[in-house]
Amino acid sequence: MTGPLRVVVEADGGARGNPGPAGYGAVVRDANSAEVLAERSEALGVATNNVAEYSGLLAGLSAAAELGAAEVEVRMDSKLVVEQMSGRWQIKHPGLRPLAAQAAALMRRFDLVTFAWVPRERNKHADALANKAMDEAAGITLGARGGTATRGGASGARGASGMRGGEAAGKGRPAEPAAGSAGVKPSWEPPVATPTRLVLVRHGATALTAQRRYSGRGDVPLSEAGLAQAKAAAARVKALAPTAAAVVSSPLVRCTRTAEVIAATLGGGVKVEVEPDLVECDFGEWEGKTFTEVRAEWPDEMDAWLGSTEEAPPGGESFRAVATRVRRVVATLHKTYPESTLVVVSHVSPLKILLRDALAAGDAFLHRLYLDPAGLSIVDMWADGGVAVRMVNETAHLT
Repeated sequence: MTGPLRVVVEADGGARGNPGPAGYGAVVRDANSAEVLAERSEALGVATNNVAEYSGLLAGLSAAAELGAAEVEVRMDSKLVVEQMSGRWQIKHPGLRPLAAQAAALMRRFDLVTFAWVPRERNKHADALANKAMDEAAGITLGARGGTATRGGASGARGASGMRGGEAAGKGRPAEPAAGSAGVKPSWEPPVATPTRLVLVRHGATALTAQRRYSGRGDVPLSEAGLAQAKAAAARVKALAPTAAAVVSSPLVRCTRTAEVIAATLGGGVKVEVEPDLVECDFGEWEGKTFTEVRAEWPDEMDAWLGSTEEAPPGGESFRAVATRVRRVVATLHKTYPESTLVVVSHVSPLKILLRDALAAGDAFLHRLYLDPAGLSIVDMWADGGVAVRMVNETAHLT
């Protein structure tokens, strides 16, 4: 694995008329080399400038998350979006608040997000993508126009007023990408493309599991009951994913042993690949202690940890840090095994975070979801950024 990925997101959006045929564009660049890592653009139908601009931001952040970025600098020539997302301007129009909330949820997936206003001439790539999307929204091709499109009709103005400033009410249907969806519109229609499927397996039980103790980096083995659970999970995995390409595991023995049982059951030369970033959260000084013991000795630290994913146990690791490395794994697996099925064997914290992201849920999800030892979940991911959660914590094979 390489070090944390730092990217620049260039985003833009506009409408020909306000509202009018609208579209957005977004570009993700490597912060060091300026290499283009991803492009996103889409026609939105009829919408306002502001809705289109926010949609460009959402698409750029989603693409950055899909790439596993840790730090993001957002550059836009929309003063409105930059100031609102930086917290300096209020979001007065109710039509923009849901879009800003989606952006805020995406921002929590990164270690750091900053915003910078740039003049339009320094945002040409995203601007060109947005113009192309507006052409599509208006039913116009560049070939028919004979030249590069301009915004706002012949005058090139952003909207009816020719200004970028105020919040205009959106009458179109904005893109509503979920976390990690890279701007994909919601739809009930079943996808026809082949996804990359992750069959998620929590390792079998250990002695600490039975005692309800914090079990992080301590390398405790499976108990006899845990080994039986691993065998039952392996049989269920074979039924669900008989053609899995690989079994990817945390390096700790309770996971590698579970993974070995699964790989042997699958047969066909399936190998276990150890992925260090799938390791459990480091619980620091709480390792091996019960919840009651921790509450008695570290009541304030416990409250802080339960209240924020940025807080870490004394000497340990925050869930925010766990999320950063889990996203790196997901991005790498998606890229390395396109349209394949993989079995991922890990621990409670990494698997909860992966499912939280897939469901575009908030941080409270982490404390409300229970994952049993050897429980199974399934997440599908498509090349266009679409995500579907097929199953969460199935345990029928353990009864």
